[in-house]
Amino acid sequence: MAILEVSGVTAGYGELQILWGIDLEVENGALTALVGSNGAGKTTLMRTVMGQIMPWKGSVRFEGSDVSRLSAHAKAQLGLVMVPEGRQLFNEMTVMENLEMGATPRRSRKDLSGNLSKVFELFPRLEERSKQKAGTMSGGEQQMLAVARGIMSEPKILFIDELSLGLAPVLTLELFHSLRKLQKEGLTIVLVEQNVRMALKVSDYAFVMSEGKVDFHGPSSEIEQNEDVKKAYLGI
Repeated sequence: MAILEVSGVTAGYGELQILWGIDLEVENGALTALVGSNGAGKTTLMRTVMGQIMPWKGSVRFEGSDVSRLSAHAKAQLGLVMVPEGRQLFNEMTVMENLEMGATPRRSRKDLSGNLSKVFELFPRLEERSKQKAGTMSGGEQQMLAVARGIMSEPKILFIDELSLGLAPVLTLELFHSLRKLQKEGLTIVLVEQNVRMALKVSDYAFVMSEGKVDFHGPSSEIEQNEDVKKAYLGI
């Protein structure tokens, strides 16, 4: 069953149209990848879904309700949570303070200690460095913290924009394994990623975008074998 449905969405900035009639569904409990090269429209689509920009046409439905015109804050309260590109941590605050900032939706405040235990089990290094300022951590640790802060919000869908950006392959792999663990525990995840090969390996279903449109979609294992995808994105 689809928890998120995007139908005929067009959007852009000013007079510049970026998205051209996007149709997309995210299944409840799945790890869905949204992949494509830089400039394909992936981040614009995510911002439209999240309410940071409003669609010009089309609709966004979440759990069966039309949320197309809701603000980003209202959508966060409903359970749509984004880990943004570039992490956007509070660098002068400690790891613990950043995590506590994640628990802003009303529903997530009730079980702060339980959510902390969950993220510390997933990322033990964050517990070890709970008193350290976020800005002094390595890039990989900061990305762990950004994901953990998102989990603290008790999301129904967690959107992650460019998880692997600027990270060493070994750290990227570790983070992807953490996402898979979260998904197996029942969290719906949408991964927006330029690293097409890695995203297809870890996800259940994938949408391939270029020039503001969805070119291909299907089970990730099938998309990975698509000859056009191989040539354009996998260097095969």
